[in-house]
Amino acid sequence: MDKITINTLFAKKANEKIVMLTAYDALFARLFDDIVDMILVGDSLNMSFGGNDETISLSLEAMIYHACAVKKAVKHAYLVVDMPFGSCVSVDLALKNAIKVYQKTGCDAIKIEGGAEFAPIITALNNAGISVMSHIGLKPQYSRQMGGFKVQGINNAQALLDDAKILEDAGAKMLLVEGTIAQVATQITQNSNLPVIGIGSGANTDGQVLVWSDMLGFFENFKPKFVKQFLNGADLVRQSVNEYAKQVRSGEFPSSQHEYKFQG
Repeated sequence: MDKITINTLFAKKANEKIVMLTAYDALFARLFDDIVDMILVGDSLNMSFGGNDETISLSLEAMIYHACAVKKAVKHAYLVVDMPFGSCVSVDLALKNAIKVYQKTGCDAIKIEGGAEFAPIITALNNAGISVMSHIGLKPQYSRQMGGFKVQGINNAQALLDDAKILEDAGAKMLLVEGTIAQVATQITQNSNLPVIGIGSGANTDGQVLVWSDMLGFFENFKPKFVKQFLNGADLVRQSVNEYAKQVRSGEFPSSQHEYKFQG
């Protein structure tokens, strides 16, 4: 299969939906790579993988570690890596950290949460040859400031439309719109020349992304309204582990077929 590039994604905007999924390790990235168009090493790993209740405490080093693992398995999909909280608060810091991520992980693009206020940073990164996916709408890295995970577009629709236009003009290559009223996300998509990926933002964006552990039913702490579970993963794992434990305790496993023996 040919490698997905930014040109592929722009072509898909006009013709077919773009499929994106998160991954945090080589094992799952390898399973997803031939099926999806884009893989996101998201800071959501701090919650679903790390057991925390927010993304804010995740370090740049942790993101790089997971992104390097994912990259080893990705041959087809377009690879995007989240820039964690605090890593892009100024142009100089963003350049330093994004260059480090770009060099060490081999990713195709980075993702930055933030609106129009990040335009100078997007421009600087674009000029440095680093592709950026801008993330607007519900921004998990701002959850403390916002008092939780709040749906966007109810009282700030025009601000979101302005953010999208300003970030596109600044040089962003893609937009991710999260947790936004569907009609507003539709308008953003229609007004943008960029591929627009939605999560919890309705069906009319150019593509969709979900956290893999949500989509496969492994994450049980809570289930957002926008998540559809395509597998009861947690139940299936429990059943398998219970069966393993039962067979070990009964002596059924390992059987002779699982033993190494002298030949002859």
